[in-house]
Amino acid sequence: MTLWTRAQQLPPECLQKVRMIYVDHFPIEVRHCLASWIESRIWTAEPEDQQRSFVNELVQEIQTNADLMLSPDMFVTKMKLLEAAKNFHMQYSHAPQELYAYMRRCLALEMEVIQNAMGTPYVAQPHTERKYSELITGLQTVRQKVNIAGEEIRSLQANIESLSLQYHECLKNKGHMNYLQQQTVTTERRDLVACLRGQIEDTERKLNALVAQITQSQMELVDHMKENITNLRQLQSQVLDDELIKWKREQQLSGNGVPMQSNLNTIQEWCELLADLIWTTRQQVNNVARINSKTIVELRQPHLAEMLDDMSKQVTGLLSTLVTSTFVIEKQPPQVMKTNTRFTATVRLLVGGQLNVYMTPPRVSVVIISEQQAQLLLKSDTQAGKGKQPVECGDILNNTGTMEYQPTSRQLSVSFRNMQLRKIKRAEKKGTESVMDEKLTLLFQSQFNVGGGELVFQVWTLSLPVVVIVHGNQEPHGWATVTWDNAFSPPGRVPFAVPDKVTWGQLAETLSLKFSSATGGSLSEDNLRFLAEKIFRTSLPLNTMELNAMAVSWTQFCKDALPERNFTFWEWFYMVVKVTRDYLRTLWCDRLIMGFIQKKQAEDMLSKCPPGTFLLRFSDSELGGITIAWTGDGNEVFSLQPFTSRDLMLRSLADRVFDLTQLQFLYPNVPKDDVFSKYYTKPENEMLKSGYVKPVLVTTLPPYMSSSPAYAHSPDSHRNTPSVNSRYMIDLI
Repeated sequence: MTLWTRAQQLPPECLQKVRMIYVDHFPIEVRHCLASWIESRIWTAEPEDQQRSFVNELVQEIQTNADLMLSPDMFVTKMKLLEAAKNFHMQYSHAPQELYAYMRRCLALEMEVIQNAMGTPYVAQPHTERKYSELITGLQTVRQKVNIAGEEIRSLQANIESLSLQYHECLKNKGHMNYLQQQTVTTERRDLVACLRGQIEDTERKLNALVAQITQSQMELVDHMKENITNLRQLQSQVLDDELIKWKREQQLSGNGVPMQSNLNTIQEWCELLADLIWTTRQQVNNVARINSKTIVELRQPHLAEMLDDMSKQVTGLLSTLVTSTFVIEKQPPQVMKTNTRFTATVRLLVGGQLNVYMTPPRVSVVIISEQQAQLLLKSDTQAGKGKQPVECGDILNNTGTMEYQPTSRQLSVSFRNMQLRKIKRAEKKGTESVMDEKLTLLFQSQFNVGGGELVFQVWTLSLPVVVIVHGNQEPHGWATVTWDNAFSPPGRVPFAVPDKVTWGQLAETLSLKFSSATGGSLSEDNLRFLAEKIFRTSLPLNTMELNAMAVSWTQFCKDALPERNFTFWEWFYMVVKVTRDYLRTLWCDRLIMGFIQKKQAEDMLSKCPPGTFLLRFSDSELGGITIAWTGDGNEVFSLQPFTSRDLMLRSLADRVFDLTQLQFLYPNVPKDDVFSKYYTKPENEMLKSGYVKPVLVTTLPPYMSSSPAYAHSPDSHRNTPSVNSRYMIDLI
């Protein structure tokens, strides 16, 4: 992600600071339009001898970008760029190092604003920036070649028109000469015939030379247009097959918490340039075909007509691929979808503005189809045959909308804000499959008119897989299906095939991303080893590489119950993430919760500590539970009955730590008030406006704990240490 892309994602107040950096000496329009080029040149300091050519290269780059701005919407920006190029040349051509240093300072200030706003350092990605720069350079090179082809077509047309005039003049002279030869021969007529014969011979020599020139020009022009089509195909493949597919993959991984790096607006800019170049090239090919068909019969070349027809089909195919591939889902529907619950989605056509598709506003419809129907749809599309309309497997309310064009952003899109899945028709289940294993998808369909109806494209796109649930208790398993699919779906798969087994290293990365995106805090290597022990239920190799190479199955992940429990590994992990996200985020990020540690290990650690030492760990037996283990008198270790979301909703964990005077030191020896006090709820010193006194719930231990902790036996025969029930007392404030 470029630095400028990061800057555009800042909140308004921070973005205003960035705007203040770019004033008259370095207009923000230049920063925006040349973002990749500027960062690739300035990010790493260049030697002074290379900086001498900086102003000339900058001016040339600005002019090249301005030449690409053909849309009326870009007129003002184009004028500002050209004015900036003129000012750069006038003010800095004698001192290029000053401009170079000034721009470096601007980028440093911009980076400082971003780091202060986001709290994370920005790391440049020179390889990515170089790749983007090469892509823009490739598009600019093709633009120049397409312009040259346009000039060649105009020259060819002028030569053919000249040939036609001279040819008809020659025919006229021949007719006149034949007429004179049929008349009575006189000296005057003989001289006139001789003069006409000389003119005819001279004209024929010129015509032959012009025919040869036109023939050569036609073949050279065809070769140039072929080369342009080939280059456009390669660039389009780079944009669609690499960058757009990469963006779609990042969008899928973002469902598991992976930050997106690609920017859809940047990809749209590339697609718009491609659309303009492909459309212009198509017009050039058709124009040459028209010229060839209207030229004199003697000059027509049948093989040329065939070549142009084939080229027209090729370039139209490129346009078709571009239009159909850039119909994308900008905002995916929820991947775990509950019936009778409102949901949203947004689709966008990246070339809708450039190709004026909005002149006939397209309507988009949405239906939900099964995995099997998605496979049939993809199969019929690859066979280039229009298959039957897919069979819907549910009813969606408010499932049609008209795409709208926003001139400022040049975006043609439609947002479905009030869709609702009313009912669902399930497929037959096999073996141990449940409804939460079933993957469905939303099919978005539309029809686009391009070139005033000259071309009509039927387009469709599929959402990421969705799991439909009817009750909240189905949500964890639904997210298991979605998380596994998002993380491990192979590129170019048949919908929606995923491997049944992956390595622990792959799954550990997914779990870590899922946890950190939800809670704001990462998982350590020890945390991940704990999770590995839980899912494998066996002794593990000490070597991390060997552990990461071990295979984990889908069944182990979310089907098989953990030993002596009635829930799976995923259900346990999912509820830990949920309770941490909702109630324990700040404590976890501040490293006050040890969390992922076996009960026996916690017992061994605390037994060596002074009385009053405690730690916080996630419960093995209670879904979404967190317990407090502490050292009592005689180094006996106790554990409180786990607190769940219901408990933490009533009183926070930090306040419960404050309530229990038996807890003195956070493991290993940190006084609890030193680290927990900032999370304590401050007492209210005033009565409520109603005149009542507000009571406060306080956590206490049962009376027998204060006299003889040894009597607090565990109700769970599998536990090594006593479990203690806490209770509430009401204090008045």
